[in-house]
Amino acid sequence: MSIKGIIFDLDGTLLYTLEDLKNSVNWALQKNGLKIRTIEEIRTFVGLGIEKLIERAVFPDKNKFESCLSDFIDYYKKNSIKETKPYENALETLKTLKEKGFKLSILSNKIDSEVKKLNEYFFNGIFDYTLGATDAFPKKPDSRSTIHIIKQLELKKDEVVLIGDSEVDIETAKNAQIQCLSVTWGYKDKDFLIKQGAKKIFNDFLSLTQYLLQEFV
Repeated sequence: MSIKGIIFDLDGTLLYTLEDLKNSVNWALQKNGLKIRTIEEIRTFVGLGIEKLIERAVFPDKNKFESCLSDFIDYYKKNSIKETKPYENALETLKTLKEKGFKLSILSNKIDSEVKKLNEYFFNGIFDYTLGATDAFPKKPDSRSTIHIIKQLELKKDEVVLIGDSEVDIETAKNAQIQCLSVTWGYKDKDFLIKQGAKKIFNDFLSLTQYLLQEFV
């Protein structure tokens, strides 16, 4: 059966968000008297939602978790698009896929309100459905949010592919029993993705687009 729907991860897949995440984390850490983190440290902390991001950033000062989380959320809401930008050819790819009739969606472990804000700012009108972290579903790699999106798109599992940059996306797709395409321009490199079980890996949006159009149109 041909692919009719594509679920994209957001951070590290569609948008480069690392600078704004780093700046927001470090603002919260400094406010709470903790040492700041490098961008490479932040790169290893992301992927499982802001709670895990802050938990890793404050370690071993676990008693500062709640205050740092609150400070991070307040700061990031006001500063989430200062350095954030789409990856090269991301917008062109999305427009092409939309024109070809694919149903497009976003699934992220970022807070749902931030996902929707970033979607509106960068991609308004392109995506059929977006979903971030809410109380309604456990975060990725749990499959329930993925299954929910597939239902919202009115498609079947074998008609949907998930595209992401991390082991979390690979595991999410596996749990949901759908195909995963992995990308290397995000926050995890090719060797790491291979070790995590990535089957199909792409180094840029142009090769990804070509593959999708050749295989599924």
